[in-house]
Amino acid sequence: MKKSLTSLLAAALALLSAGAQEFNDIPSQWKWLDANTAAFSYDGSFADSSAFSVRTPSFVRGSVPPAAASLQPDSLQIEGAVNPCYSPDSSKVAFTRGGDLYVYTVGGGTEKRLTFDGDNKISNGYASWVYYEEILGRASHYKAFWWSPDSRRIGFYRFDNSGVPFFSIYSPKGQSGRLSVTAYPKAGQVNPQVRIGMVSVADGEIVWADFDESLDQYFGIPFWGADSNYFYVAREPRVQNTLDLYAVSALDGSKKQIYHEEYPTWINWMDEIKFGRDGLYMVRAFETGWEQIYYLSYDGAQLRRLSDGPNWRTRLVRIDEKEGAVYFTANRDSDVRPSLYKLGKDGSIKALTDTSLAVAGVSFSPDGKWFIASLSNYTTPTQVWIYETARAAEAWKARRLPSSANGPRYHSRAASSAYKAADMRGPDYDASAYALPELVYIEAEDGEKMPAAVTFPLGFDPSRKYPVHVEIYGGPNTAYVRDGWRKPVKESNQWWSDHGIIHLVADGRAAGHTGRAGTDLVYLDVVSVPVRDFVSWGQWLKSQPYVIGDKIGVEGFSFGGTMTAMLLLTHSDLFHYGVAGGGVYDWMLYDSHYTERFMDTPQNNPEGYKRARVLEYVDSYPVGAHPDGSVMLKITHGTADDNVHFQSSLQLIDALQRHGKQFELMIYPDGMHGYRGLQHQHDLSADHLFWERYLLK
Repeated sequence: MKKSLTSLLAAALALLSAGAQEFNDIPSQWKWLDANTAAFSYDGSFADSSAFSVRTPSFVRGSVPPAAASLQPDSLQIEGAVNPCYSPDSSKVAFTRGGDLYVYTVGGGTEKRLTFDGDNKISNGYASWVYYEEILGRASHYKAFWWSPDSRRIGFYRFDNSGVPFFSIYSPKGQSGRLSVTAYPKAGQVNPQVRIGMVSVADGEIVWADFDESLDQYFGIPFWGADSNYFYVAREPRVQNTLDLYAVSALDGSKKQIYHEEYPTWINWMDEIKFGRDGLYMVRAFETGWEQIYYLSYDGAQLRRLSDGPNWRTRLVRIDEKEGAVYFTANRDSDVRPSLYKLGKDGSIKALTDTSLAVAGVSFSPDGKWFIASLSNYTTPTQVWIYETARAAEAWKARRLPSSANGPRYHSRAASSAYKAADMRGPDYDASAYALPELVYIEAEDGEKMPAAVTFPLGFDPSRKYPVHVEIYGGPNTAYVRDGWRKPVKESNQWWSDHGIIHLVADGRAAGHTGRAGTDLVYLDVVSVPVRDFVSWGQWLKSQPYVIGDKIGVEGFSFGGTMTAMLLLTHSDLFHYGVAGGGVYDWMLYDSHYTERFMDTPQNNPEGYKRARVLEYVDSYPVGAHPDGSVMLKITHGTADDNVHFQSSLQLIDALQRHGKQFELMIYPDGMHGYRGLQHQHDLSADHLFWERYLLK
């Protein structure tokens, strides 16, 4: 790791040389136009001037035909349309407006209203906040309607927020300010009631699913069956340790339970289902401690586990029932990076992509004979490849990267069944000019391994001592140590090296690297185990001969802000400085679905909520009226944060003040959950000033 001054100067001069091209732009999206033609786009439109196509098996590059351009429903300029979405046959566009669901006919330019009771508490096809955030996901943009494959029906969720408490967020803008209110159920409070409808686009008739909407329950992301006759809906009760999957008839709304699952802690939703001829394929994690792939017959009579082994973050990519194969990505050979695998009819599992590189964006050709994927790791800039499926396992081994980052790029033997469509690495890229992460592992108190990515400053000398900045999150099944390429940027990931600071991104056992054995540890108390794991990292750092023991800082946002505050309040002997952003400091203040998934309700688990409450530990924070600079906590929050409300930080601030504790504070007016634009720039600059002040002086 140690580099001579001469080599550093040479690298710097190389970067300054005229015309140096270290990095190439690479496509952001790709798709198959037919069984042998793939299109690549740099802006996602497939109409950009740099877009190109590749023809297999000749790998001849060409242009992208205009017909391949992505349809943009916004271009129709439907007044007031929210989440416009084309039907599968592109003849119509569904959207919401004012709490109701509409459909627009593309050819005729006419629109039809499909629901009629939307108001400030009722919304059809537009999600209530807790569903948007925790079940459908922020990528949904509140969209809660789904086209049937035959384009004849739209399934939708109708939300009734009448009993849900509304939370007010104040904006200081203008002379009088402004209040916005959101139906936001906090832990233990009333949730929205949900009714599930399937509406005929032709006549507007709505068939309602036969669920009792008055029950205290949640519904997951639904899926239309391939024949458009059934709408598949997963249901969980308020205490999320049971899941039932129902096939709901689009004709009369009757439902049939086809799957039932129970687990001692909590059950994750079905994020995806793949439909076959006689049954469906899904990923579940209730049996082996890891995620496995299952086949379920449509009548629910047959459930078969198809896979085995340590699979996690599993995603189904393609089902080939003729061959009896399932293609999926998972963290399997590595706990920090996914690969693409083929699950054979005999249960064998074979890696189709290089297991030393993280795979992303896998897309199979319509006939399954080819696939596209991007590949990278911490030290390998992103590449986009086309592989022949049948020979992919041999192709990546033939072209596998050598272990030396500065060695030849590939082995000399070429693989004729693979084609590199794009490579972010430019001709002048020199890895030695940058501080890049490397993986390290330590053992937790129970012997389980925990990973981190450590980045040493350029010119690192193990005989010297360095301050350390630790980046954390700590939330259940959320890993920050992910072995994929991140482009070196001077003002962000290279800043630490430029200032002689070791940077460590650390995970604990609950992050998901050890399957359910790790995640289940935090049930009923989401704070205590992660704190102990980060303490283990602090102790490990302090034991290293090249670390300045009283110059270890920690930083996190959201759940990471919670963890950072806890570490400064309870373990300032290890973590002397911390920046806690947008954290939850009392779990009674966070939303029902997320909090209760791991903690149960506050009514059922009052002691767990107390143990996990940061406010309980304020008195242990050692910084009183006259700070000596040896310990300091900084709190940041955006006042318009609709996820973790500013209320959370205000209560921590109030508690610290009442206990006579000194701290630093940065508030971002109208800032959201994650600062943007000029606020992001200011936060980055203020962050650097904080660490310069406390780690370097």
